[in-house]
Amino acid sequence: MSQPAKYPDLAGKTALVMGIGQAQIPGSETWGNGAAIARLLAQNGAKVFGADLSLPAAEFTATRIRSEGGICDVMQADVTSKADVQKVVDAMLEKHGRIDILANNVGATATGDPASMAEELWDKQVQINLKSVYLACHVVLPVMERQGCGVVINNASIAGLRYIGKPQVAYSSAKAAVIHFTRVTAVMYAGKGVRVNSIAPGLMYTPLVESLKANGQEEAYRRIMEQPIPMGRMGDAVDVANATVFLASDAAGYITGQNLVIDGGFTSSAVSKL
Repeated sequence: MSQPAKYPDLAGKTALVMGIGQAQIPGSETWGNGAAIARLLAQNGAKVFGADLSLPAAEFTATRIRSEGGICDVMQADVTSKADVQKVVDAMLEKHGRIDILANNVGATATGDPASMAEELWDKQVQINLKSVYLACHVVLPVMERQGCGVVINNASIAGLRYIGKPQVAYSSAKAAVIHFTRVTAVMYAGKGVRVNSIAPGLMYTPLVESLKANGQEEAYRRIMEQPIPMGRMGDAVDVANATVFLASDAAGYITGQNLVIDGGFTSSAVSKL
């Protein structure tokens, strides 16, 4: 497992993590991407506020973070609903008075090509993977503009960069849009003290992957684990968290409008077994 990075300048900052929850697998110490991001922010002294569609999943993350001495408050919210997103932002502002960091981590994939995917499923994929990013930015960016500072990190995917062997046309399209949304928004807000970047994780060993084996989906688990990643191993949520927290820190103070790929060289390789 990768080692978490340290950024002293984050101490006392406030961070909003959308999609903070994770699946609970008995006996597992694995962290999900959003949970690991929240954990590393808290370990660096940030005051974390998180939202998730599942309150038990969010509370599970918060409990783990608090057990390590971190500050983390959570609430239930559907991030595809403007009203819910507004409630989350209002609650965080009431609690902490400002929002220094926004991490948009919500996402989900669904199988399908343009001919076979139902219109309803396409719309749902766009809502959860793209509209969620827009809504959080729609509500939070005016807060950051008033503050004169802030950082946004949007979680995209290598599926938004190239075809990786999986028929997931809506997910791939939405994640590609997240990357471009990030670039355009970054330029618009560069002069307002707000930085906006995205990350593109590759194949990460998360509770979602771990659950495939636990739920008897050994073939799907095997296909993922046997991918020819040039570095010879899968990444994990700590890798995702390290990239996110780096971009949130002053160490990335002159970086905006960029997409940071975290994939062990996978997208630079022409080989895929998915």
